[in-house]
Amino acid sequence: MFLNRAEGLALALPAALFTFLVFLVPVGILLSVAFQAESGAWSLQGYVDFFSEPLNQSVFFRTLKLGILVAGTSAVIGYAAAFCIVNLPATSRGRIFGLVVLPLMISPVARTYAWIVILGRTGIVNDVIVGLGLSELPIRLLFTETAVFIGLLQLFLPLMIISLVSAMENIPRDVVPAARVLGASWFQVFFRVILPLTKEGLVIGGTLVFTGALTAYITPAILGGSKVLMLETLLYQKVNVSNDFVSASVIAMILIVMCFSANLVLKRIASVRR
Repeated sequence: MFLNRAEGLALALPAALFTFLVFLVPVGILLSVAFQAESGAWSLQGYVDFFSEPLNQSVFFRTLKLGILVAGTSAVIGYAAAFCIVNLPATSRGRIFGLVVLPLMISPVARTYAWIVILGRTGIVNDVIVGLGLSELPIRLLFTETAVFIGLLQLFLPLMIISLVSAMENIPRDVVPAARVLGASWFQVFFRVILPLTKEGLVIGGTLVFTGALTAYITPAILGGSKVLMLETLLYQKVNVSNDFVSASVIAMILIVMCFSANLVLKRIASVRR
């Protein structure tokens, strides 16, 4: 494509320079702060101090748990939705796919605040619960892990569906019917045909959803508040309330490691052959 290697390097240079300045340099500064003791020497004392506090431990495991739940639930719902979308006629497929993409065009702040109207004490859900006689008083749904889970799932589910739809469109049309004709159940079709052929889409979607759920700030802050702290909201408190930049750098490094680890684990699982 290029007459010489220099032309390709010249075209890649602006992107590489931009990545170096806005990503690698800040991460390097973050590393220098996160692994530095008060004496100036390199140390892991910041991480020891962080995980020695019970509050930080509960926040870490809550963040990890919600990230895994959101990614797993998105995968289950995403496979069902993607399978239906790719088997629709072309005109209907475009309309339904447009509805999937539509939420991504709306601000996450607006989408999250909509859940306050739905889950609030005078919201739609509590009106239905009280109206049906399931409870005499409104139930506290906001500022719970359930509210944060629902908000994150609604926020990142389209990314999983888009990734799986792109992967399923590359599956030959006659593969699934052929497996069914040969006597395979739908359970066998999914785990032996569809899943192996769409594992790249699952890796991409799982990485996007899991890392997004880990690093999202607006949704946990609005739907969880101070009662459901996550690493990203705790990071905000360390910087803007406590002025503890060392702990904030430690939390940021933990989030970075968790995101990269999730991608490596998903790739490792996808590379395993039966």
